[in-house]
Amino acid sequence: MTLLAGVRKGARGVVWYLKGILGEDAYEKYVAHHAALHAAGADDGTDGAAPHPLMTEREFWRDQTDRQDANPQGRCC
Repeated sequence: MTLLAGVRKGARGVVWYLKGILGEDAYEKYVAHHAALHAAGADDGTDGAAPHPLMTEREFWRDQTDRQDANPQGRCC
């Protein structure tokens, strides 16, 4: 591994870590969770339909903001 490749790998790790801390990866986690629920439903004899349709990223963040406003918790902003 070259020095430049090592630096890139380290930088990607730092970016991944910061996104997790700041919650920027929340939509990706939501999509993965939704897909897991959808796949689990396919094995239980139902048609595999998810309980609700997958939200777009814009709808997801609007919902997150609305929930945080309705139920404020300790946060920086």
